[in-house]
Amino acid sequence: MKNALVMLLAAAMVGTGAAPAKAEAGEKKKSVAAKKKVSRVAVQLKPENKVRAKSPQRQASLDDTHDLALKSAAVLVQDQATGTILFEKNASAVLPIASITKLMTAMVVLDAVPDLNETLTIGEDDVDIIKGTRSRLRVGTQLVREEMLRLALMSSENRAASALARHYPGGREAFVAAMNRKAQALGLANTRFHDATGLTAANVASPRDLAKMVDAAHQYPLIREFSTAIDGAFSIAGRQQQFRNTNTLVKNPSWEIGLSKTGYINEAGKCLVMQAWLNNKPTIIVLLDSWGRMTRVGDANRIKRWMESAALARPAPG
Repeated sequence: MKNALVMLLAAAMVGTGAAPAKAEAGEKKKSVAAKKKVSRVAVQLKPENKVRAKSPQRQASLDDTHDLALKSAAVLVQDQATGTILFEKNASAVLPIASITKLMTAMVVLDAVPDLNETLTIGEDDVDIIKGTRSRLRVGTQLVREEMLRLALMSSENRAASALARHYPGGREAFVAAMNRKAQALGLANTRFHDATGLTAANVASPRDLAKMVDAAHQYPLIREFSTAIDGAFSIAGRQQQFRNTNTLVKNPSWEIGLSKTGYINEAGKCLVMQAWLNNKPTIIVLLDSWGRMTRVGDANRIKRWMESAALARPAPG
């Protein structure tokens, strides 16, 4: 009996000790879990983790161009109003400019104050024997000078540009001489012209020179109008034919383009110059020797996004 009582007391003591042991173990598990949770939160809030996060303001700054990966070999982006260069890449390189030439062609034509309603005729001398390019303006096609100018600027028609030069007082040789005099007057130190179309690789300039040329051409209302026209109908050989702008961006509603000219020959690659309003500022874009069919357009869009991001990152005034 005595032994049984001892055994009962021992069992009771074991029972009363088991519950606290289990409770203590449970509390320890909860404590460890809580510590782990706090630890994960602390890691997320560590200063070094915040630094790794992208900073929109830093990446959008105009001073930060590491993300502006452009494919064009030579580039210049300039604030037209102040002359401030916003971005440049090989901006002093002297390169063939292809049909960018036609901006100078248009200025020289208009400087002569010709009769824009005079009828000009496409002749055998206007056929491209340098590159063998084709044209819908057949020999014998007659258009007034204004239509020739529109086609040269909007659709980069080589025969139209050639006819404009050939019908200049003194002919083609006098016209090219006038182009080079105009370049010199504008301070285009690295620019040379040998023809009015840009089919020859001997027509060269630097992006810095071309920014000046774009600025000068932008002063001519007809050049602004014709170079940014989306398309146009012309009566050729007794029937209406539709011509389109060689720069697809002119019909993009997200762009406000005041002047445009494309260019291409093998030696020059794909070229594009524009005056456009970005962030409510007049901006000049020069892109030379782009590779790929759409690279120059892609580069222009990349520049536009870069400048818009910079504007969004600026702190509000006041």
